[in-house]
Amino acid sequence: MAGAIIENMSTKKLVIVGVILLLFQAFSFMVGGLIAPSPTTAVHYLATKCVDTVKTHHKGSNWFMPWGPDQCSKIRDFDEAMAKRIEANNIVFAVHIPLPNREMSAWFQFMLVILQFDIAFRMQNQIEDGALVTMDVGLAYRDSTLSEWTEMAHSTEHRKLSCNFTATKTYENEGRYYECDLLPFMEVGSVAHKYYLLNIRLPVNERKKVNIGIGEIKDIRLVSIHQNGGFTKVWFAMKTFLTPSVLIIMIWYWRRITQMTRPPVLLEKIIFALGISMTFINMPVEWFSVGFNWTWMLLFGDIRQGIFYAMLLSFWIVFCGEHLMDQTERNRFSVYWKQVGPIVFGSFCLFIFDMCERGVQLKNPFYSIWASDVGTELAMAFIIVAGICACLYFLFLCFMVFQVFRNISGKRSSLPAMTKARRLHYEGLIFRFKFLMLVTLACAAMTVIFFIISQVNEGHWHWGGYTVQVNSAFFTGIYGMWNLYVFALMFLYAPSHKRYGDEQSSGETPGQISEFIYKGLLMTVKTSFIMLCL
Repeated sequence: MAGAIIENMSTKKLVIVGVILLLFQAFSFMVGGLIAPSPTTAVHYLATKCVDTVKTHHKGSNWFMPWGPDQCSKIRDFDEAMAKRIEANNIVFAVHIPLPNREMSAWFQFMLVILQFDIAFRMQNQIEDGALVTMDVGLAYRDSTLSEWTEMAHSTEHRKLSCNFTATKTYENEGRYYECDLLPFMEVGSVAHKYYLLNIRLPVNERKKVNIGIGEIKDIRLVSIHQNGGFTKVWFAMKTFLTPSVLIIMIWYWRRITQMTRPPVLLEKIIFALGISMTFINMPVEWFSVGFNWTWMLLFGDIRQGIFYAMLLSFWIVFCGEHLMDQTERNRFSVYWKQVGPIVFGSFCLFIFDMCERGVQLKNPFYSIWASDVGTELAMAFIIVAGICACLYFLFLCFMVFQVFRNISGKRSSLPAMTKARRLHYEGLIFRFKFLMLVTLACAAMTVIFFIISQVNEGHWHWGGYTVQVNSAFFTGIYGMWNLYVFALMFLYAPSHKRYGDEQSSGETPGQISEFIYKGLLMTVKTSFIMLCL
């Protein structure tokens, strides 16, 4: 009976396949590093102080423009407002996105806005502990400089101030600014319009203690972050190329399996499921977001990534288990419920967390789970636990590979008793499984390493006459790497047409060859699985 391609292909051909995959891997990194621009762009804005003399509060079409032919009546600072007896409730902070003589584009995909207050220190008006800022915010859009503004969202939001005054709190230091943390303000999942307008009010109500004890706010600064259009085009082109590539190999893989006289085994099924999840994440549905105002695309993208990573982690569990367990406990997915169950549960928790953030933002783009103390604590706890779990899973994977290598070395004592042809076949099999495990470990390590590099460097490197965009190379390189990994799995584990005649006349199935190598590791794996669950 024929085995898998990885068991029967010659070493020379496997090396050729490996070199081709490495070339594609290098190309995927170069696409992001040398062709694509930086993934995102940050634009800084200083809010203009407009005066609302009729207190419209966004009723009708009365929006306050910071510049242009229909610009609002402005003041320079609050000292001027006091001189003109303008109340705080009549001041509107206006921000036009983008800057003058520019336009937003659907290629920007999303828009994230971060807020920061410039607060001056006053002995008689200091920031109280746990100070909460209440904002009446509105967002409008239009696609022509001549058209009227259309309201997109309107909400009353609260943000907790976290400020520190580094100097001594004395009268001599009055006027110096607090150092305040950045605050999440808004996130829009689609940039379908050319112009956006933000109007922010800070209503004051002494009886209800609204915006009391928040210090003397001088200015409001915003930072708008959006995806670069050039990077979006490179990303879409990469998805468009990879989708048919993985889809074709997936169809070829399943067709080979269905041609076998036996039914598909569990390992073959889960590799096929991994190919489906990779195809699902590859599908370039983002092309439609260029022509349609699909604000749910960010949430949809998170769901697709969650499905793929849950499938990938489950595959590693089943892959190791199918080669480590004896025949009586193999080829049944129910055997792995203790190991796969926590992965499914964790993925479900991720989904709930994402729905609480981006799901709510579909209706209110100003909502942030970080705005409240409870939400911040839950979010931080989730991030810490997720980071710890990821590190533990990686260490568990390293430990399992080490145990497998050590036990394989012990099994080599049985090889001298075999015939020469059979011994060479088993030695080649051991080498190929070692190689595949190392590749799996390298993929996981490269993901972590490149993520850290993308966070700590300045965003680009200068290499001769070229500028290498490290962050873009991280996105395209890691994305291409996992596609090549899934591609290689489906190719190497597809049934082979090559036969070994007398060597397999004993009726061994493809899995029994691997079982011979890994027999005796059942207790090691069960112990490792228990450690992972804990």
